Amino acid sequence: MYEVDHFINGSFVPASCGTRLSRENPATGAPLRAIARGGAADVAKAADAAQRAFESWGCTPASERSRILLAIASGLDARLDELALLESEDTGKPLSLARSLDIPRAAANFRFFATAILHEASASFLTERPARALNYVLRKPLGTVGCISPWNLPLYLFTWKIAPALAAGNCVIAKPSELTPTTAAVLCDIARNAGLPAGVLNVVHGLGAEAGQAIVDCPSVRAVSFTGGTATGRRIAGRCGERLIPASLELGGKNAAIVCEDADLALAVPEIARSAFLNQGEICLCSSRILVHRTRMKEFTERFIAAARALTVGDPLAAESDLGCLISKAHREKVLAAIERGVSDGGVVATGGGIPRHLPARVAGGAFLEPTVLLGVPQSSACVQEETFGPVVTVHGFDRHRDAVTMANGTRYGLAASIWTRDLARAHRIAARLDVGTAWINCWMLRDLRVPFGGVRDSGIGREGGNEALRFFSDVSNVCVSLGEAL
Repeated sequence: MYEVDHFINGSFVPASCGTRLSRENPATGAPLRAIARGGAADVAKAADAAQRAFESWGCTPASERSRILLAIASGLDARLDELALLESEDTGKPLSLARSLDIPRAAANFRFFATAILHEASASFLTERPARALNYVLRKPLGTVGCISPWNLPLYLFTWKIAPALAAGNCVIAKPSELTPTTAAVLCDIARNAGLPAGVLNVVHGLGAEAGQAIVDCPSVRAVSFTGGTATGRRIAGRCGERLIPASLELGGKNAAIVCEDADLALAVPEIARSAFLNQGEICLCSSRILVHRTRMKEFTERFIAAARALTVGDPLAAESDLGCLISKAHREKVLAAIERGVSDGGVVATGGGIPRHLPARVAGGAFLEPTVLLGVPQSSACVQEETFGPVVTVHGFDRHRDAVTMANGTRYGLAASIWTRDLARAHRIAARLDVGTAWINCWMLRDLRVPFGGVRDSGIGREGGNEALRFFSDVSNVCVSLGEAL
């Protein structure tokens, strides 16, 4: 069993309480990890280390910070195969997906922010009345920040927070999910070998109610970036509000794909299937509600069901597997319960809905679930209204585009949507009326790291990515220099 320890002040250390959490391989059920169970004492040690390290890291030139972050990116590249295997073991996702998406994106995060800080510019303003002066804006690191990331894209989202925080000159106390801690530990080793000074990056493992809460409560933590469930995000927002520190919260989603009457189904069907079932549907951006113009409903549904049935669910290590298993059997039960609610509310399972048969012996006891398509589920059903976070979609018909907009906006979430049409003017009109942070037109999850990312309503507050992330992790102050009388 692989032991995962905290990383504090440049060294791997066990939990202060001496206890560990156990984690099974979700695909096989075999013992997998023994994880340090952190709490307030461990976070306090990390905070002390971070505060000491900030004295030098906070004033390290951007060029030197960039050099170290680029070295971390190269270290991730060099250990791609190892990291991908660990990610697949922890999550149950296909190894091929971890190799092609998760780990390369983690390296890209470091490269992006390492180079972004070399091109920062400061705003300045010439004041003429009541007296002549030059005002210029300074951006400075906050100090110590907290980064808490989820289990679905472990290293991908962990680095999405850590890279801009470090690039901006902060020190970090981070907590990955207790279900998927391993690649975060490898990242720490890579960072140490890349020359990141001790105490700049600290990782405390453990449960959210213990280690995560301790990070949010830590007096020296000046900001918190969190990705996860809406209920937890609401509690973090409340605590950060009490402490008067900023919080960036990327939370749940119940995203709609809108298929207009002129959509190119040869393009739309495979891409919407990918958006529904990639990573077993365990991505906050996945399309879980498909809204189809009634004139295309029959054709779309037939094609989409066929696409879902063509997907191979199997051993995450097998090259032919399109889908692996869910993060745990407990999570699978939640997803199955959502399917049952949809059926009890009047929906019909068009395909899937159960545990796959004929799995290889190695993974026969894993947390697998068939890609599932539900028809006829009413809008009021919890299956439509609540985030499922699994390979389950509901398909609905609409007559007018305004109805599609109303349906798309008809949940408490507002993270993303996709629009499928040949008419770009129509697509723009629809996108402008959607209450979402991201609207894709004739594509899905096409990401540019420069653009702001986040949601509205119960999908979160704040934005990540590009300059938005660097601004979140910095303080801003104005310097006013008197220029005296005019010549």
